[in-house]
Amino acid sequence: MRRITMSSTAVLLLALGTGCSSGSSESGSSESGSSEKARVAEKSSGKAGAKASATKSTDGRPVDIVRAAVAKARATSARIDETVVTRGGGGEESTLSLAGPFDLAADKGKLSVDFPGGAVDHMDEVFSGGKVYLTRTVPKGHWAVIDRDKARAHSLLRAPLNDPEHVLRQASAIRDVSDRGTTTIDGRPVHLYRGTLDYRTLTLSMADESRKKLETARKAMGGGLPASAMVWVDEKGRPARVELSAAQHTGYVTVTMNLTDFGKPVKVRVPAVSRTTPTDSVSGVLPG
Repeated sequence: MRRITMSSTAVLLLALGTGCSSGSSESGSSESGSSEKARVAEKSSGKAGAKASATKSTDGRPVDIVRAAVAKARATSARIDETVVTRGGGGEESTLSLAGPFDLAADKGKLSVDFPGGAVDHMDEVFSGGKVYLTRTVPKGHWAVIDRDKARAHSLLRAPLNDPEHVLRQASAIRDVSDRGTTTIDGRPVHLYRGTLDYRTLTLSMADESRKKLETARKAMGGGLPASAMVWVDEKGRPARVELSAAQHTGYVTVTMNLTDFGKPVKVRVPAVSRTTPTDSVSGVLPG
């Protein structure tokens, strides 16, 4: 199997770096072997749980309202519009954006990923049948293909292969949730909830090498890593927007995901086998 890397002139802005600030003292563990099997089992049971939770009332504690909203999203489809913004200590800023329809219940969708100014500035992805297909990582006209469950994150607050369900899983692990009142998004009334994310959640599905670098930096800064989550819940109890943020010694990373068009059918076209190149690892700015 091949390891495929997508290069970019701005890769350092989205990489972990060596100086992450700290705030949480909870330690994480490597997610491989039996733990990976547990993750897959959690996902399968989570689908059933999401469908059941989606029918429940969201009355109750703020944390329960947020988790019920995420469960509703995982039980249907939605259009995903997401940005990953990295701000450096010197004021520099980079933005990666991705968009496309995704059936979270059926585990299929397609995303267009853009990183203006990068050596490789665009990538298309197709999720289907437990596989993820990516363009621009191999010769033009071909696709790299990797098992979705083998994908790993290589940077802080980057979902493996930009998987939107990964972001929702992190949001569902929100802690210390407070009710911040009613506001609007694009003229729609929504209710805002804010909380924190622990270290284990931040390192969810992170590659071992990246996890070790982050752990070294975290210990050097006194332990922990300040991170917050905000979830805007619409009148139907669905997450209209999710925002995850974390501080690093060199700056900040903020992921903002907007979800719209809930319940619309999602169709994807899987590339022909003759146009694919199997791989067991993909890294770089665009795939995360």
